[in-house]
Amino acid sequence: MATFAHITPARCTQLGNALTAAGLAWEDNGNQACPELLTYTVTDPQGRHWTIDAATSNQITPSRPASLWQAQCATPMHRTPVMSARALAHNIRDFPA
Repeated sequence: MATFAHITPARCTQLGNALTAAGLAWEDNGNQACPELLTYTVTDPQGRHWTIDAATSNQITPSRPASLWQAQCATPMHRTPVMSARALAHNIRDFPA
C-alpha cells in the first residue's frame, strides 16, 4: 500500500513558494494533515485550470526524491510526470497555448 509520509508541511510550503515564484495563481484544499486528500488548484497564464496531487510512494524514484508532485489539466487533456515543485510550476507556466 502506498504511503504519503514523504509529503510534509515543508514540502507543501515549497510547492506553494514555487507556484508563487512562477507567477501562478493557486490555492490548496487545506488537507496538509491528510496528504492523500491534498489537492492544489492552479490557473496558468492562459486561464486553464490544473490540479496538483501528491505522488504516491510507488511513483517516487529513489534517484529523484524531490519529485513528489503530479499535475493534470482537463483542457487540453494533459497529465505531467511526477516532478519536483519547481519543475512542475515551470511546466504549468510554460505549457503551450
